[in-house]
Amino acid sequence: MELSGNTILITGGTSGIGLAFAVAFMKAGSTVIICGRREDRLEQIKREYPSVVIRRCDVTDDRQRTELAEWVVSAYPDMNILMNNAGIQLPADLTKPTDVGSLREEVETNFIAPVHLGSLLAPHLATKEKAAIINITSGLAFVPLAFMPVYCATKAALHSLTLSLRYQMRHTNVKVFEVAPPSTDTELGHQRRADKTQSHGGMPLADFITEAMEALRDDMLEAPIAQSKGLRAKGEQLFGMLNPE
Repeated sequence: MELSGNTILITGGTSGIGLAFAVAFMKAGSTVIICGRREDRLEQIKREYPSVVIRRCDVTDDRQRTELAEWVVSAYPDMNILMNNAGIQLPADLTKPTDVGSLREEVETNFIAPVHLGSLLAPHLATKEKAAIINITSGLAFVPLAFMPVYCATKAALHSLTLSLRYQMRHTNVKVFEVAPPSTDTELGHQRRADKTQSHGGMPLADFITEAMEALRDDMLEAPIAQSKGLRAKGEQLFGMLNPE
């Protein structure tokens, strides 16, 4: 993939991996559009990075997803890359009645939104000489952590979906990538922490972005990063290690 000269839409671009990708693509010479739910955060990022394009959008709302797709095609017809990055990570004890509202929000954010948004933009992307859809999954798509089963299941579903989409787009110029981060030091999962300022821990974000951008540049269509490589290779063999008795 050429890292420069693109116009890329990144969902969940106001923090963590999404924002780091946005900065990296801007530095590489691409136009970047980020969307997120927090208007104040979008405005703050715009002040820090004046060239970034911002758009408020709650990707859990199918109407807003449709409006986002229509807007970006109209306002930025050169858009040639979609990065489905928005995600939330919640614990769930499935031995007890689950909170259906939280369940729906997690599935809608992590799986339904990228499926729907990708389908809305696929016809536009297929008209481009060089185009891509980049789905951000997780090493936990391959080996789940049992205390957050819904998150892991949505990432496994997105991994499977990416394989099918890559096949369906095989006769177009659209490359379909999967980037699977390891545990990365961002605010992911802050909803379940008592201290909302505490970060996730794990691989330094800068190191992750460096490796991930290299994988995209090298056209690595399935790119497990760092520890995710071992999870991809050994799969369920590592389940007991991640989930001890």
